[in-house]
Amino acid sequence: MTPEPATTVVVVTWRGAGHVTACLDALAAQTRPHRTLVVDNASDDGTAALLAAHPSTPQVLRLPRNTGYAGAMATALRRVDTPLMAWLNDDAEPAPGWLATLEDTLDAAPLAAAAASRLDLEDGSTQSAGVRLTADGHGADLPEPADEVFGFCGGAALIRTGPLRTVGGIPASFFCYYEDTDTAWRLRLAGWDVVGAPEAAVRHRHGASTRPGSPQFHRWNERNRLLTLLRCAPGGVALRQLARFALLTAVLPLRSGKPDAPNFRFGLRCRILAEVALRLPAALFARRMITRRSALGRGAVWEAWAGH
Repeated sequence: MTPEPATTVVVVTWRGAGHVTACLDALAAQTRPHRTLVVDNASDDGTAALLAAHPSTPQVLRLPRNTGYAGAMATALRRVDTPLMAWLNDDAEPAPGWLATLEDTLDAAPLAAAAASRLDLEDGSTQSAGVRLTADGHGADLPEPADEVFGFCGGAALIRTGPLRTVGGIPASFFCYYEDTDTAWRLRLAGWDVVGAPEAAVRHRHGASTRPGSPQFHRWNERNRLLTLLRCAPGGVALRQLARFALLTAVLPLRSGKPDAPNFRFGLRCRILAEVALRLPAALFARRMITRRSALGRGAVWEAWAGH
């Protein structure tokens, strides 16, 4: 009798016609049995037809509108009934032993709720072997392997479904960016570890679906970093970083020679602050819920990981 797969691999796609087939081909070549669930964020470029025609016959959930990576993952979580849930970008191509390595890594680490893959760029350099927490509360990619990491890059990771649900699931309202750091942070507050699995290799066409460095990227990235701090960080840290962002925004019109980058545009930063203010009540409510579920203090997690 064939055992039931332990993992559902969730692939989120949006206008992925140019690369989703390669992702599904790589999943079909995995050495470990699994289920594949593709969440299509209302693609309008022929992606739906490619998914329907793929020989691996993945389960497809087509959403009526684009809910972003975070929204699609949150929707998928409600449908996952396996003990493990893998997150995978549609522009990622995992090596054949990717899933087996991740599953074996978690089997060997019963106190870990998540395992981080190694994402390599097309030029062979490593984009991420996990995520570290900077001294000012950014989630930054680790280019070097480590046995234990603060968090995982959501482009390719394996997570225990039970703990993920217990800590509140995935922040769907983030749309995209920082849903992985926020999730890893909540898992750590609940007393779980996150481990690295550098042998679980994935080739990643970084930015195939979004444009890193664009105004939209900076809007989501900066907004969600501040919201993650308000939800997960010690109160003093969250308030200092929010005040720092607001102060820099206020003095930008007075500065000369400022960098010509979207995150130094006064209008964009004002929009970010307005969106954080609009979401503040929900973030503070989530903070209370996170506190109730936590086994560790926010200060202890911050001291252990920030800036290290």
